[in-house]
Amino acid sequence: MLALTAAAEPPHVALTEVPDPAPLPSEALVTVSAFSLNRGESKRLATMEPGAVTGWDVAGVVEQPAGDGSGPPAGTRVVGLVNPGAWAQRAAVPTDALAPLPDAVSFAQAATLPVAGLTALLALQIGGLPLGRRVLVTGANGGVGRFAVQLAALSQAHVTALVRDPGQAPALHALGADAVVTELAGEYDLVVEGVGGATLASAIRHVAPVGTIVSFASTTTQETSFPTRELFGRAPGATLRGLLVFPELRREAGSGTANLARLARLVADGKLDCSVQREASWREAGEHVQALLHRTVAGKIVLHVD
Repeated sequence: MLALTAAAEPPHVALTEVPDPAPLPSEALVTVSAFSLNRGESKRLATMEPGAVTGWDVAGVVEQPAGDGSGPPAGTRVVGLVNPGAWAQRAAVPTDALAPLPDAVSFAQAATLPVAGLTALLALQIGGLPLGRRVLVTGANGGVGRFAVQLAALSQAHVTALVRDPGQAPALHALGADAVVTELAGEYDLVVEGVGGATLASAIRHVAPVGTIVSFASTTTQETSFPTRELFGRAPGATLRGLLVFPELRREAGSGTANLARLARLVADGKLDCSVQREASWREAGEHVQALLHRTVAGKIVLHVD
């Protein structure tokens, strides 16, 4: 089959022939129709073994159901999470991270949900019921950030979006943000933090007592430094919690399937915008990986396996 694999030369990705995946009994073989690009997998391309397949987000059709009888039957439109193997014509997807798609949800929309959508949803779950609480989303114009803004707003939180570019304010207000800021003031009960460095340090200075900061990514190599009393003295009981989607889903069996189904239903009902900013053929992957890494595209990039 064809797959996008790591390559030694920039843009460090190439379409090549690779062996078909061999699914485990608990995995379904999915014919991939679309996948979205994430910064984590894209940044790793330059250091991966040439010829290796990466990719996490899968949207497609079940070609062969799981041998153990779990998961959806052949012919079902699905969305799933795999680590790794999504950037290929076929992917072996664990059925505990695979959910059927409503007819109203396109493959392009579905492809944005596994990493970005699940990370946003899990971060809000970790922070507790957002109803009536003050939620801050840093890096709010990214894939996870846009989902977090919407999900927090749907939960009737007061949502503040932190961005570098104030020109993004109209789009984020449309997604449900109550305030869009470039600098922090006040206190927040929950911080969904995906920037790191000085931004994480600022979030620590603005978390409320007994509040929660969920750190899920770092887009900077800058270290985080803050006066320790700003946490234990100013905000006693506050928690700084790390979130990585793959091990988080393993904490609770079936949570991947259930949460993907929840997100897909919200999309089908018109309550969740997947923020697909660019769609293209996977044959043009190199330029779109670079666009993501250089932050020239807000929201999500989806590639179609044509």
